[in-house]
Amino acid sequence: MARPIHPAGVRKCFPATSMLVCLVLAAVLCSLCTGSAWGSAAPRPPKVRAITAFVRIERPHYEKQIQQTLAMLRQAKAAFEKGGYEVQTIRITTQPFPQYIQGMSRPEALRFFQALDELSRKESFLLSIGPALLKDGDDPAQADLLAEILSATELSGSVLVASDDGISWNNIRAAAKVVQYLENHSAQGGHNFNFAATALLEPYAPFFPGSYHTGDGHQFSIGLEGGNFVADVFAETPGDFVQARQRLARALDEHARALDAIAVQVEKDTGWTYAGLDATPAPNLDSSIGAAIETLTGTRFGSSGTLTAASIITQAVRAISVKRAGYSGLMLPILEDPRLAQRWGEAAFSLDALLAYSAVCGTGLDTVALPGDVSTQQLERIIGDVASLAFKWHKPLTARLIPIPGKKPGEKADAGSSHTTTTTLQPLP
Repeated sequence: MARPIHPAGVRKCFPATSMLVCLVLAAVLCSLCTGSAWGSAAPRPPKVRAITAFVRIERPHYEKQIQQTLAMLRQAKAAFEKGGYEVQTIRITTQPFPQYIQGMSRPEALRFFQALDELSRKESFLLSIGPALLKDGDDPAQADLLAEILSATELSGSVLVASDDGISWNNIRAAAKVVQYLENHSAQGGHNFNFAATALLEPYAPFFPGSYHTGDGHQFSIGLEGGNFVADVFAETPGDFVQARQRLARALDEHARALDAIAVQVEKDTGWTYAGLDATPAPNLDSSIGAAIETLTGTRFGSSGTLTAASIITQAVRAISVKRAGYSGLMLPILEDPRLAQRWGEAAFSLDALLAYSAVCGTGLDTVALPGDVSTQQLERIIGDVASLAFKWHKPLTARLIPIPGKKPGEKADAGSSHTTTTTLQPLP
């Protein structure tokens, strides 16, 4: 659920890796090199998509706070790279932004967030300013402000549409308005990539744009990328669901323990609290989870067996023996995954099918390209379905919808981003 930018920055010296890290890594490498668990070849390892730090912004001191946070993130990045894992992005998530712009006029708030956006570009990190609305009864004007902020920057934000207390239809309506505003106020509607309506998502998730927290901050979590990793594991026993589940669970847990050991060492060395690992194997333009699922099922994504494969991946993610965070399931982002985008364009599956898969995994409807003439009411119903499913099964789901201005069903479309691919638009049911 996020972009594979490789942040630059000065790498800090990191203390020698602890004996625990060494032992865990040695065990993983031994297993992989001997082929005892895998046969002839080891799967490509997962990557660290995001190291996300959670900060409670104090407006007068935000620049100093961010610089201190970046020092920790760069130290953590160096530690994971030393452990053999590629790190794609470092990120910062603030508390919900309405809490730290109190007393500012709308123009002042917009200028403040534009300055934050410039800082994130200069220092090569991604920034989420949290939810505009947390609960039913929050001021919908804050969602309107979020739409303006996101249209003018590359920042991320969200609206919470369901929680343990129930579904918020006021927030659903506000979220639909944000989607339509961004469609009309960003090139090819692309800034909807940075907005999500989230349901039942707990704080400290590392993936954007749903990431948020409401506490004191000074914590961090980790999110993975793993389309190629899952594909390599499934290629060992194509068509064998039982073996696939066992092999994936074992392989993922070995990496999870290695990553957890590094994260715990970072916690000791920096004083930042480790909130957990989201081992969801997020895909990328060159790391397709759709292709991985087709490797297992032997047929195109959307055919019978797709839901079972989704369930197998989710079971493996949730079986890891370390602290979990975030979605901890399966992401099926249409525009971020070339195989999913291809199958979407072929009408191999639909919105309702994606929701059915979400019943056994996550993260809901992610980077789904829609015709540009989708109405506010249609968006409300789509987001409402996601919220209803999340509340029914008490699981985190997201709606990240991307209407493409001026495009109709049957036409090729994209969101105008180097982080997304093209697809053919489906008619709305």
